[in-house]
Amino acid sequence: MSDIPDSRGTNAFRSDPAFAALMTIYLPDDLQGTILPQLDTMGALVGDRLERLALTADGNPPVLHPRTRTGADAPHVEKHPAYEEMERIAFGQFGLAAMSHRAGVFGHPDRLHPMAKYALVYLFVQAEFGLCCPLSMTDSLTRTLTKFGSDDLKARHLDALTSQDMDDLCQGAMFMTEQAAGSDVGATTTIARERDGRWRLYGDKWFCSNPDAGLAMVLARPEGQQDGTRGLSLFLLPRDLPDGSRNACRIVRLKDKLGTRSMASGEIVLEGAEAWLVGEAGQGFKQMTDMINMSRLANGVRSAGLMRRAASEALYIARHRRAFGQRLMDMPLMRRQLAKLVLPAEQGRSMVFHTARILHAADSGDATAARVLRILTPLIKFRTCRDARQAAGDGMEVRGGCGYIEEFSDARILRDAHLGSIWEGTSNIVALDVARAAIRAGSLAALGGYLRGLLDDIGAPLDVEIRLALDRAEALMAAVADRPDEVRRAASALYHVTSATFLAWESAHLAARFPQIAADRATLARTVLNHRLSPRDPLAMPEPPADLTGLLDRARIDTQPRPLAAE
Repeated sequence: MSDIPDSRGTNAFRSDPAFAALMTIYLPDDLQGTILPQLDTMGALVGDRLERLALTADGNPPVLHPRTRTGADAPHVEKHPAYEEMERIAFGQFGLAAMSHRAGVFGHPDRLHPMAKYALVYLFVQAEFGLCCPLSMTDSLTRTLTKFGSDDLKARHLDALTSQDMDDLCQGAMFMTEQAAGSDVGATTTIARERDGRWRLYGDKWFCSNPDAGLAMVLARPEGQQDGTRGLSLFLLPRDLPDGSRNACRIVRLKDKLGTRSMASGEIVLEGAEAWLVGEAGQGFKQMTDMINMSRLANGVRSAGLMRRAASEALYIARHRRAFGQRLMDMPLMRRQLAKLVLPAEQGRSMVFHTARILHAADSGDATAARVLRILTPLIKFRTCRDARQAAGDGMEVRGGCGYIEEFSDARILRDAHLGSIWEGTSNIVALDVARAAIRAGSLAALGGYLRGLLDDIGAPLDVEIRLALDRAEALMAAVADRPDEVRRAASALYHVTSATFLAWESAHLAARFPQIAADRATLARTVLNHRLSPRDPLAMPEPPADLTGLLDRARIDTQPRPLAAE
């Protein structure tokens, strides 16, 4: 009889006691009956079937076949059947790339609120991270095409991009990175030449995830246009031309990556590939930024989900593993480590869930919400993604030696967690974008006003402390316009005070129906203030730690229904 705890078979939704409660304040009332059963279904899949598929796909990466067996140049990426089954679940069964763009997913008569998608992805990523990249790129490409594309392009491609039929589905991608340019998008060298009314692209794209996607958004510089980002235009690149022939874009090789090994990333050479101009020429960087921002938000959702998985596994192990005659959970130092796992995980969840609420308001025409969204997106990308790296490592340590082997998911989660801080902008790039949004876009004032409005609305017990921290965080962020070397510290401060506000707001709105969970959210908000936003002397004798005993005991419910599949 093994003494090694194994949580397989646990429903990831039911075992997370705060999840359903938070949905009562973040999901519109008319969606509760539709989405909650889907979250329950997804939670069961995550706890067993998806976990098995993800482990299998991670151990069997995609393979590039550059030619057919007759020697024709027709690059094809062969995916493992386990990965293809996960595609069917994500794109097909749940319509995760479709639900924000058309009616009919889960039988709902309209497009679904962003919270529905992000809540389901938050669960899905607790089993599989790699596939979430094609999901978010398909979703973001569809959004960008809808906003900026011509009526003809939309008529030709939106149905396939939002299909739940795997035979009809067209996945999306974003080919932007070049070897020499890197994060300096203005140094893009891919050239677009117009001949006889058709655009053709020439250049190398260095890091292209989902490289055999049916459609990709590509930045290129039309011949004769100025240097820098203002000379770039956005193009929609088809893998196959309307006559069925292969376009002149060639996958040179696939990347051997640290993480997301289930999903293909490659290098692509454009050799006169035909593409269609999206929107107005010269506006490509601005248009692509919209797609990047949605990908950044999706990256934050995924990082928050990974932190929840790491914390959830650590809590399960600590409850069921015994050493030195007692449960790990009863050891003071372990409880401290668990608290340090749970806190950033809950901060990340509140940040992404509340931002989904703001995204809905922004997309509905609220100009203030749009300015708030502009700064929240890079804030989440900067801090949530960085916190996930630490949380994944600490979670692995709780499991110990078994966490270091590939039969469990700890090692895979740790590898995948490092991606969030790199894709769609490294930490330095994104922190600078926070400052740019704060000052140039007027988002700092908009965010401060929004947060104070939340505090006015709820009359939180922590009102005075949060307001003081907010005043100081705003002043620090305003000052870094002249001190960019301090922008990361300012961004972290703004992230922490924003998350404390959201946690306090959740507490107030949950108090009537879920008093214990509301109390836990308030405890988390106070812990953020005490441990993230208050000065501490590293050489002083410590104060007694905050009593998080009850919160940790309630942070996971160990419900284990019969597994979905046999070993």
